[in-house]
Amino acid sequence: MSVFKDKVVAITGGTGSLGKVLTRRLLANDQDLPGKVIIFSRDEAKQHFMRTEFHQNKYTTDEIIYQDFVQRVEFRIGDIRNYHSVCSVLEKVDIVINAAALKQVPSCEYFPYEAVQTNIMGAENIVRAIRENKLKIETIVGVSTDKACKPINVMGMTKAIQERIFINANISIPSTRFICVRYGNVLASRGSVIPLFHEQIKKGGPVTITTTEMTRFLLSLDRAVDTVIAAIKEANPGDIYVPMVPAAKITNIARALIGNRNVDIVVTGIRPGEKTHESLVSLEEAGHTFKCGDYYVIKPMLPEIITPETEKKPLNKAYTSGDSIISLSETIDLLSRHKLTVKDELVLEGELLR
Repeated sequence: MSVFKDKVVAITGGTGSLGKVLTRRLLANDQDLPGKVIIFSRDEAKQHFMRTEFHQNKYTTDEIIYQDFVQRVEFRIGDIRNYHSVCSVLEKVDIVINAAALKQVPSCEYFPYEAVQTNIMGAENIVRAIRENKLKIETIVGVSTDKACKPINVMGMTKAIQERIFINANISIPSTRFICVRYGNVLASRGSVIPLFHEQIKKGGPVTITTTEMTRFLLSLDRAVDTVIAAIKEANPGDIYVPMVPAAKITNIARALIGNRNVDIVVTGIRPGEKTHESLVSLEEAGHTFKCGDYYVIKPMLPEIITPETEKKPLNKAYTSGDSIISLSETIDLLSRHKLTVKDELVLEGELLR
């Protein structure tokens, strides 16, 4: 199924880990090769490093990817908060993946209006640009988070509103399909617990956890990209795609990484805005959530957004990281398969940690 062939794809916040892997994935598929991939962000240093990484062929030996990068990838400096920047970058674009975000929970708690400007106003700028300039964009994908599900922190609240902005836009701009993906923290992404544990273990400990009851979904970066691509291929207007992934206790993640080392685990207490369990589908959403292959699909609640009737039974229960927790041995196996144990070299958003 050709989805991206000869299309112009814009990735806002495209210098992050998702943008890098998504770009490589798009350029590696000769049968569905986009005409152009636009990397839009406000950080010129990250754009320079991303360009240099691909030019040096640092993370792949596939010469086809290198050649396609030179020919097809365009870097654009701009800010999702700035309406005129957004208008400029979206001109003649077919598909947009909105990955631009303020996503660190503590940062959003201490600077809530900064989160509002990026996570909410950024989404509104995209919708406004399409509506006011009558842009012929086929699909917008909003990258959301588990924290948008029954949010208790600013990051989640702003992302929940971003979801609503995009879903509602299907009514006022029916010619463009607005959809979302929602998932938890990505394994080994910047600011997540695994690279923190790696550094603490290498320094001899202690490994710090906020509560022994905490659980987290274990989502690989490739699986996150799979979710974005699956939504673009299959989602109906207003759908939110949620990947079905394993979950583990944070204590087991710590034990799996520590192994036989003499490293202590210290409980420090929950941080501002932090949840004990991640939720990807709330009980209130479960009544209009359906299983579709390896995903749950949350259907829109707005009656104006018409979606095909389904004979499938709804989920009818919340989907949280505390529901079905893998064992310590399964956690060890999963981390080993993704080369995330302390003995492995850890790649963190394009940087090699040894």
